[in-house]
Amino acid sequence: MSENHASTTPVTGPAPVPAPARARARREPMFPEGPAPDPAGSHHERRIRSFQPRRSRVTTGQGEALRRLWPTWGLDIDGLSRLDLGELFGDPELPVVLEIGFGMGEATAQMAAADPGTGILACDVHTPGQGNLLNLAEQKGLNNVRVANGDAIILLREMLAPDALAGLRVYFPDPWPKKRHHKRRLIQPEFLALAATRLAPGAVLHCATDWEPYAEQMLEVLSASPDFENTQPDGGYAPRPDFRPLTRFEGQGLDKGHVVHDLLFRRRAA
Repeated sequence: MSENHASTTPVTGPAPVPAPARARARREPMFPEGPAPDPAGSHHERRIRSFQPRRSRVTTGQGEALRRLWPTWGLDIDGLSRLDLGELFGDPELPVVLEIGFGMGEATAQMAAADPGTGILACDVHTPGQGNLLNLAEQKGLNNVRVANGDAIILLREMLAPDALAGLRVYFPDPWPKKRHHKRRLIQPEFLALAATRLAPGAVLHCATDWEPYAEQMLEVLSASPDFENTQPDGGYAPRPDFRPLTRFEGQGLDKGHVVHDLLFRRRAA
């Protein structure tokens, strides 16, 4: 189980769209002022990615939120410029946490509402989820949420300044369960080395997964990293902190006997 998994459902409908119309649809973005299909384009190297873009059906409400709110609350990760987080959130003193992979955004919205003194830069490639989070942020009056579209590696490496982040959250990333796909998992030594350069000293990297083998790998690589120290005196997993909401999807997994592991590691002082 993972909240960031995509599912495929057979769809029946009207007759196929003629080829010219399909070609035109591919050229024209669904939301001209919204998230770009591939914001970094060919600006950066091609490499193995830890995610798969998902362009599933967008509801009317999600689409309206993307059209209206993306120009002010959204950003494309193009890797071409350095972000000023103070300008992005309208408060140069606001501590900002990066969340990589937020699904449909319900937990992100809950955390933002519970902690208005912290900005959440929420990164994902799932268009319906982006629209849903923007919709939730508007409904709840959450001025401390911004939505980033694209590759989090490019965001960290090219667009964030050193020590810019007050925290990093990676909840239920794709576990890539097949052995030949393990190289696609996000939590790897190279990722941790990069993340450490963008986290302020003392900032916490918080991971959560319900996939036992991935939890074991996370604990192994985090414990071996020279840049992080475990917040748990026993060196193991952490209890779920109160600030991470128990989502409906996670609750269903727990009912089925799944075990969720939280890992909280602090960036060491330089």
